[in-house]
Parts: sequence; structure tokens; C-alpha cells
Amino acid sequence: MNLVTVSLGSNISPTRHIRCCLDALTDTFGPLTISRVFESEPIGFADSRHFYNAVVAFYSDWAPGKLQAWGKQLETEHGRLPSTVKLSPRTLDIDLLTVGDACGIVDSVSLPRSEITNSAFVLQPLAELLPNECHPLCGTPYAALWKAFELGEQRLWPINFTWRGRVISRSDG
Repeated sequence: MNLVTVSLGSNISPTRHIRCCLDALTDTFGPLTISRVFESEPIGFADSRHFYNAVVAFYSDWAPGKLQAWGKQLETEHGRLPSTVKLSPRTLDIDLLTVGDACGIVDSVSLPRSEITNSAFVLQPLAELLPNECHPLCGTPYAALWKAFELGEQRLWPINFTWRGRVISRSDG
């Protein structure tokens, strides 16, 4: 079994879609560890609707290609078509970040995902969720990567978010 991390994002009915995704992940993979949910301003998008983002960790023995295909299928079930223009609003975005310590092209999937080190909406929740876990490629703990991260124009903040009666995050930290 490998520790798998995925990032979730949505800017169309984001509360509903993130909750549905958490339901599907739990139903398929079992217990989840979930980061706080963050709201972030879109970067490079013509549409100004803010995103909700989170990172989820779970254990699985699935190959990276199967994990990736499962995520893309769930995106499609939630109305995101493969033909959707890049940098357009989305109901659900599921990105496979890591599968254990896999590096390189594994089962046709590039691991670890590059957004880990260049996107605050991925790195901050990942660093909070798994602060001592090391990036598979550079070997640096996620908390140290976040501490050294240059935020630039990226802005994000935690929001109040509940799922299945459980408080996942609060806006006050």
C-alpha cells in the first residue's frame, strides 16, 4: 500500500463538488486524511470565480494510471469534459500529486506533480497535512518547502468547511 496524495479544486458550486469528491474518495479508498479547505483567487483565468482547494491523503495499492483514470472519470461525472478549455471554470479538478515515493513517468503518469512546488493552493494544504513527509524528488519535507515558498501574487485563505457533520476547516485557522 502506498500513501497517495491528491489535490482537489472547484470554482463552480465548489462546496457541493468538493463534498461529493470526498464522498467518492471515501467510498472507494476508505479513510481519508483531509487538509483544511482554502479559497484562492484564480491565476491566469479570465473568469474571476474563486476556487476552493484541498489536499487529501489515503492509502491504496492501485497503480498511478488507474488512480489518474479514476480521478478523470469522477471529474467527467461532475460535468468536466476532457475537451474543456484549459484555464476555464471547473466543477471538479482532481490531480494526482504523489504515489508513495514514485518519481518520473510511472504507468504513464508524471510523478510527483510539478504543482507541489509552484502552486500555493497545493503546497500549503499539503504542508499542513503532511508536514514531515518528504517530497519524493528533492527529499525536502513539505513544511520546509512551504516555509521557503515565495507566495508572489498567489493569495489563499482557509474557509469554514464541513463534510459529513465534521468540521474540516475554519476561517479563523
